[in-house]
Amino acid sequence: MKIFKNFSEYSSQKPLALSLGMFDGVHLGHKSIIDELIKVGTNNNLETAILTFWPHPRFVFNPNEDLKLLNTLEEKKYLMEKYGIDNLFLKEFDEEFRNLTGEEFVRQILVDKLHIKYLIIGYDHSFGKNKSGNFELLQKLSKELDFKVEQMEAINIHENNISSTKVRNALLEGNIKEANEMLGYSYSVSGTVTHGKKIGRTIGYPTANIETDSIKLLPKKGAYIVETFVNNKQYKGMLSIGTNPTVNGDKLTVEVYILNFDEDIYDQKITVKFRDYLHEEIKFESLEKLIERLDEDKRLTENFSF
Repeated sequence: MKIFKNFSEYSSQKPLALSLGMFDGVHLGHKSIIDELIKVGTNNNLETAILTFWPHPRFVFNPNEDLKLLNTLEEKKYLMEKYGIDNLFLKEFDEEFRNLTGEEFVRQILVDKLHIKYLIIGYDHSFGKNKSGNFELLQKLSKELDFKVEQMEAINIHENNISSTKVRNALLEGNIKEANEMLGYSYSVSGTVTHGKKIGRTIGYPTANIETDSIKLLPKKGAYIVETFVNNKQYKGMLSIGTNPTVNGDKLTVEVYILNFDEDIYDQKITVKFRDYLHEEIKFESLEKLIERLDEDKRLTENFSF
């Protein structure tokens, strides 16, 4: 997959089948668009492309908003390549770009610079200044500018349309299985292992503290069953998101106890994939009660089928 940050860098012998949007999470709704792009590209001898924005436009419109994303940039690149996209355009949502009307965007960017021949958009997608670009505008311009346009229908799970917002909300409510079902894969968090207070090792549950990306959405505070990947090896794990209230902690941490593991992994990058929610964050009346709960969580994790 080729990655472009400037349209001027792009050149190709083949015209493009393209879709545009944030694609945060690259969930099953997004994958349906990608699959259709690849089908259209194969049938019409076109290269496939996604035009997305980085950073998220909401960081531009609402700089004080504490927006968290489902994907880091590296995760988004990985998923796009995994699903078979040929070209990924990462456009900075700058002042000049945000002032383009929908029609200007189609004419100046999609047609003049990218030479699209086929455009696929999501069921609710709008673009351009004041959201002036929509499917009706595209249908009109496609005839004049010689490209085809297709609008995808929504993908439903349990009679609900899938969206990045719904995935985000499910994670914030601890509904891991629901979120994973919409994503089509297990939600993951990666980060570097850092030194913590090392209280876990004194009670038989040494944990790895994970320093995560500040823009990455963390699920609801609580305990989770996770798959942990260290040095390309997979382990079962129990992960905690919270402030460790039993020992009067005040800083939010992400800590994982890796089953059947005893290696020094400080400063290494590890990844955890969320598989199930165990329970909310609890302030125990004693370390003994905490250990009892950890023992039970460990039993549930050991018996969980990955």
